[in-house]
Amino acid sequence: MANAFKVKTKIGLGTADSAVYTCPGATQTTIIGLNLANIKNTAITANVRLTNNDGENSYIIKNAPIPIGSSLVPVGGPQKLVMEASDIISVSSDTDSSIDATLSILEIT
Repeated sequence: MANAFKVKTKIGLGTADSAVYTCPGATQTTIIGLNLANIKNTAITANVRLTNNDGENSYIIKNAPIPIGSSLVPVGGPQKLVMEASDIISVSSDTDSSIDATLSILEIT
């Protein structure tokens, strides 16, 4: 099994669910950290959703406030998330073009 640390970024995310990362086939991924930065001059709220390949989808956070000039770390520190092949982590906001997302992962193939 090969292990690879990676970083994935998406900028200017808005009101539609936007996939930040999709776990590749024959891979397991550990999310080490997820940072959501508010890039607007107003407060916003953010959602992070995990779409499982088994059809059960869940919110990691929903309508979480991010003040002006701040960021939110919904995954990090002692909290980790595990993803299986075809799982998707997505981000949305209540405001268009308002979030920059940075995802740190460990892929195991």
